[in-house]
Amino acid sequence: MLAVIAAVVLTLTIGLWKLNSNLTVVQLQPDEDVGTGSAAGLSVGTDAANILVLGSDGRDAGDGRFGEDDGTRRSDSMMLVHIAEGNERIDAVQIPRDTVLDLPSCVDRGYGAFAGGRGMINAPFNYGEGCSVEAVEALTGVDIDHVISMNFDGFSSVVDAVGGIEVCLDEPISDGHALIDLPEGKQTLDGEEALSLARVRYVIGDGSDISRLENQQMVMSAIVQRATDSEVLSSPTRVYSLVDALTSSLTVDAGLSSVTKLAGLALRLQEVPDEHITFLTMPWQPATGDPNRVEASPEADAVWHALEADEPVVLTGDADPAAEEAAPGEAAADDGSDSGAPVDTTGRSAADPVCG
Repeated sequence: MLAVIAAVVLTLTIGLWKLNSNLTVVQLQPDEDVGTGSAAGLSVGTDAANILVLGSDGRDAGDGRFGEDDGTRRSDSMMLVHIAEGNERIDAVQIPRDTVLDLPSCVDRGYGAFAGGRGMINAPFNYGEGCSVEAVEALTGVDIDHVISMNFDGFSSVVDAVGGIEVCLDEPISDGHALIDLPEGKQTLDGEEALSLARVRYVIGDGSDISRLENQQMVMSAIVQRATDSEVLSSPTRVYSLVDALTSSLTVDAGLSSVTKLAGLALRLQEVPDEHITFLTMPWQPATGDPNRVEASPEADAVWHALEADEPVVLTGDADPAAEEAAPGEAAADDGSDSGAPVDTTGRSAADPVCG
């Protein structure tokens, strides 16, 4: 999704009026006036920045393609994206939606007030993107500068706009709940198939939210590579379709609510080499009192500290001694054996071959 957004910068001369009018703008701060666009935009310069990227389970009512819309909103996927100072690297940390914590209360931003309390981190999204930001800040201690969200229909449209993505599956996947039936091996997926692969969970591993994160990382890497492919960028029709799909499906805070502000983000993302873009899963352990949910493990503190301090993410613990020498943007492996608790360190570079 990050590279897809970055491709906008190459086509800002196409339908600029539509870009501004299509965007949905929400409050990041309770007292923010989204109508004025006065919030500071993301600098094209070199300051470090943190962006919360949300995949919403919202969908167009009545079409039934992704299941029935029950009128609620939850963040189906959640990623805390850190752009390092000088645009040297991007660390994108996936936060499982089943993560439980003591959620902070949230004032009314147009979706009602949230009382807070013990619950899953995807719940505050029902009260607006700003409430999700406050929940992630409570979990991580990382100050978040901007928020971007996209619903099911938008994600599907973006994949279709780049002509589909190529993936390789080690085994066939079939699940009526996620509306997916894919064979083993190399194949090209359209938007609906890519979304289903990113969402499927009940027939993957133990059926938990954690089990599907590896597929989500594969899909994101495939989108990064496809969106920056010369075949896509050299086609005016595909570029226009991509811009149209993006601007029609993005919800952003006021700091990203204009052509120039989104261009600043896109320019920064473009400067980061694919090999310095890392997708990483939050270190986790079974939640206290509920083995069907997860919570951040002690190892997660090292990740949050690295993001806040603008340092490369290196997981400590019982990792290989060479971990200290990990290249910028690369996460060292950690089996979590110090505590005996399962710690998921799934990660990949956006430059890693999806099929190979």
